[in-house]
Amino acid sequence: MMKKQYKVVYKLILTIIIIGGFWSCNKEQKKNDHGHTHEEGTHEHSGQEKEAHTHEEVVQLTEAQVQVLDIVIDSIKTQAVGGYIEANGELGVPPQNEAVVTTYIGANISKINVIEGDKVNKGTVVAYIAHPDIISLQTDYIEVYNKLTFLKQDFERQKKLYDAEVGSGRDYQQAKAAWSSARGKVKGYESQLQLLGISPATVRKGGISQQAPVRSPIDGFVEKVFVKSGQYVQPQTSLMEIVNTEHIHADLMVFEKDIKHVKNDQTVRLQVKAAGDKELVAKIYSVGKSFEQEPKALHVHAEIENKDHNLLPGMYVSAKIVTDNVLEKVLPEGAIFEENGKTFAFKAEKVGNKWKFTPTEILIKKKQDGMVALTVIQEADQGKLFAHNGAYYIIAEMKKSEAEHVH
Repeated sequence: MMKKQYKVVYKLILTIIIIGGFWSCNKEQKKNDHGHTHEEGTHEHSGQEKEAHTHEEVVQLTEAQVQVLDIVIDSIKTQAVGGYIEANGELGVPPQNEAVVTTYIGANISKINVIEGDKVNKGTVVAYIAHPDIISLQTDYIEVYNKLTFLKQDFERQKKLYDAEVGSGRDYQQAKAAWSSARGKVKGYESQLQLLGISPATVRKGGISQQAPVRSPIDGFVEKVFVKSGQYVQPQTSLMEIVNTEHIHADLMVFEKDIKHVKNDQTVRLQVKAAGDKELVAKIYSVGKSFEQEPKALHVHAEIENKDHNLLPGMYVSAKIVTDNVLEKVLPEGAIFEENGKTFAFKAEKVGNKWKFTPTEILIKKKQDGMVALTVIQEADQGKLFAHNGAYYIIAEMKKSEAEHVH
């Protein structure tokens, strides 16, 4: 911060020195040109001399002065400049990239393994739940599974007797029904255990779990946690939200009057204030087919090409949808100044160890994002070097020099 303040002060001091230098040089030049100082007041200027002193229109600065004033000197660049439609919206992700973590039975939260912002993979255990019903489910499963073995053996015995015509058909049908019913219950219990993240094979071996794991259904980051340890939650209660920002995109609202100019693959320039001043570039991949009533606008989705991890769903975004692109010669706005209804930029030419700046008339076609699309009036000035900033400093020196030549 101190270095920055020092540089600003140094610029001001140097500007004063430059002005003083020009005053001294111009005064000495006048004396040499006319053979006397203007303090004598004894010489009448001819009309030709007055005209010669009317407008200097050239400013010279040393290389050191140019560097201290941070004046950038370069040729006029060519850049794609387009018309655009302004739109607003927010960042979002596709539905398949958001998930709500829930539990299938009423239980108490016994442990929470994550906090907001943690990265998780699909299947990561994010919490544990505990309840007597979880234990009862496992014991009921073991009971029915063990009974299933007996019922299967009884069914096979009754089938042999029935096939040999020594057993009753009624006993055979009852054995078959009992075995089928138990088999269905076993499948049901196994499905419930699997939903709770408990292995039926482990339970069959006597491994009874007192708690059940709650797993993340997708890869992503924990966006919100809604519960606390020990809290009782009902079935399907939202425990936390997981979001995958890999495919985060801009969900824009385009007004009805502008929608005819919007189509897939158009470039969109985005500004997300919460993520800093960096400009994001996106491509439209989907244009909605139904209008929102309030306001009367259509959803337009654009995939962000230079996304980073700081982008989060719900962030407000302002956008410019580029509707056409034309290559134009451009200069930054800081290189342009106006005088007497005309617009100028400073052509730069290296003379010895100094830079000579000459006002050159231009025509402005369009202004966009701090850049000015322009046409240089004089063909001879095409391809020349120009000051890309610092027009304020240069015009101040030019005006000072002109004032010194007014007699």
